[in-house]
Amino acid sequence: MSTTPGTESPAVLDADGEPANDQPADGATRRAGAHPVGAEPVDGADLVPAGAPTAGGLERFTRLDVPPEHEAWRGVAYEEVDDLDNAASVALRDRSRRLLISLCRPMKRALLLATVLVVLDTALSLSGPLVIGRAIDVGVPRATNGAAGVLVEFIAVYIALGLGSALVRAVFTRLSGRIGQAILFDLRQRVFDRVQRLSVNFHESYTSGRVISRLTSDLDALNDLISQSLDGVFSSVLSIVVIIVVLLVLDLPLGLLVLAAFVPLLFWTRWFQRRSRQVYRRNRTAIAKTIVQFVESMNGVRAVQAFRRERRNEQIMDALSSEYRDATADGLLLIAKFASVTRAVGNLTLAVVLALGAYRITQGDMAIGTLAAFSLYLRRLFDPLDDLANFFNAYQSASAALEKISGVLEEPLGVEQPTHPVALPAEVRGDVRFSGVEFAYASAPDRVVLPRLHLHLPAGQVLAVVGATGAGKTTLAKLLSRFYDPTAGAVTVDGVDLRDVADTDLRRAVVMVTQESFLFSGSVAENIALGKPGASRDEIVAAARAVGADGFIQALPEGYDTDVRKRGGRLSAGQRQLVSFARAFLADPAVLILDEATSSLDIPSERLVQQALRTLLRGRTAVIIAHRLSTVLIADRVLVIDGGRVVEDGSPHELIRSGEGQFAGLHQAWEESLV
Repeated sequence: MSTTPGTESPAVLDADGEPANDQPADGATRRAGAHPVGAEPVDGADLVPAGAPTAGGLERFTRLDVPPEHEAWRGVAYEEVDDLDNAASVALRDRSRRLLISLCRPMKRALLLATVLVVLDTALSLSGPLVIGRAIDVGVPRATNGAAGVLVEFIAVYIALGLGSALVRAVFTRLSGRIGQAILFDLRQRVFDRVQRLSVNFHESYTSGRVISRLTSDLDALNDLISQSLDGVFSSVLSIVVIIVVLLVLDLPLGLLVLAAFVPLLFWTRWFQRRSRQVYRRNRTAIAKTIVQFVESMNGVRAVQAFRRERRNEQIMDALSSEYRDATADGLLLIAKFASVTRAVGNLTLAVVLALGAYRITQGDMAIGTLAAFSLYLRRLFDPLDDLANFFNAYQSASAALEKISGVLEEPLGVEQPTHPVALPAEVRGDVRFSGVEFAYASAPDRVVLPRLHLHLPAGQVLAVVGATGAGKTTLAKLLSRFYDPTAGAVTVDGVDLRDVADTDLRRAVVMVTQESFLFSGSVAENIALGKPGASRDEIVAAARAVGADGFIQALPEGYDTDVRKRGGRLSAGQRQLVSFARAFLADPAVLILDEATSSLDIPSERLVQQALRTLLRGRTAVIIAHRLSTVLIADRVLVIDGGRVVEDGSPHELIRSGEGQFAGLHQAWEESLV
């Protein structure tokens, strides 16, 4: 079948069909898949994924009202930028606040009850100094005159206030713990659900270590904020307000003196907020880099040990750990400065109050009990400031974490679900067309990978796609799998544009088997059943038998119930490939894509898999991407791609008989290698 190549220059591709050496550094430019400047956001700009479970139903964010030139702030584009301009900082903080509000909204009744408990606890605890003051001024003089009953009453009231405060505190602690865990559960589910739905393009540039950092260290920072804000900041702020009012009522001159001491603290607090915001953004970035390095080192531990890279990895980890240590130390130094200045101002103010109060007592202008109560309240006034300092510390850390989490939740999906999906026929035939398809990666929009491809695969035809490494074979497969959408033209199955097909229908009709043959921890039967969730044991066994996998599975210690362990490590490469074929057979797709499915197998394993392939391909449309000619020769038709363009098209035997062209040369070289 003929093809119509375009005139654009092809892009240089790497081994996986991706643009080579054109990925921007994180944070340097907008990442592939983010909104172009001035474009309207897709549904993926919402911070909560559709269908994500929340504590009180689905809560969605509205679009950030920012000018078009600031669209680059969306998603994870600015994740590793420490020094943001004011406009960007405001936009990111607004995004984080909206996320936090959406998390708290389902818990508003519990939060209201917690607030009531805080008010009650504050009232009970702050009543103590008044009782002590009255006991000194009234109870003690009467007790010296033989009327000890009044003093006993004051003591009983003070004990009752303490017991009541303890009871309220216990109820509040239990309630606040439940609120915090519910919010974290909600957020953890949102992030996990969102990350699963983000495009392959996102995961190719956003490492798994960074995702782990979002779900661990960043959530821990938020947990610290929630535990301190409910328990500390509410009661601290309320205590400060109430105590100031009480101080002004007890003694207006001394109360005004205390207020004057707060003026320098306000400026000091503002300085602390500005400085700590930068420090904690750097802290969250540093811990994410450390986790990324650790995860990558452990995932590649075989290569690390095989090539003696331990020393180099240690050097990299030392540098990253030092960066994290320095960022943490800077944060601790800031909180130490803030707390020490606050404590010094508090102690100095208390000393001045005691001196002036003592002088006024000698002048008869003030009662001893009033000074005692004033001093106790003053000490309680500055103690909450220490709690607020700890809260600011947790808040800045959590604020930086929320910016990064909200960025992931706001990241566009890349491959969007259709608003009004078109259903595929009940019996999908598998007629595939590439109609004027062009494709360029978003990171290099001017470098066209597939220039205007026209291609028709009749239902039931097996097509092999061959070509040099980086020719664009995998890109073609990803477009048919809808891991990407074409930048122009359309890919259709049975006349329906894949962009109009719901994901559930698409995955039922089109299945891709990759070179990796990834298996999850669990039994063999569970891994096969991924092709058809809810399949019976008989269906699973029948699929395994169809592709020739039943024999080795039955020989396993527990048969189909044998745990394959992490990444299927208990099975050989050929066995893992047969399990993946059984999974695909059970799914029974109309269109099957095999992406280098036999490239990592030895000769005996390949022969075993070849037999399974013939069974798997029978009666369905298939696209086989392979370098091995033994796999290509079972196809009905061969497509040779060079630089994103189709240069040869015909049956394997026709292309071989011609004696010319790339495929004939590949076949000759393959035959010579067998001699």
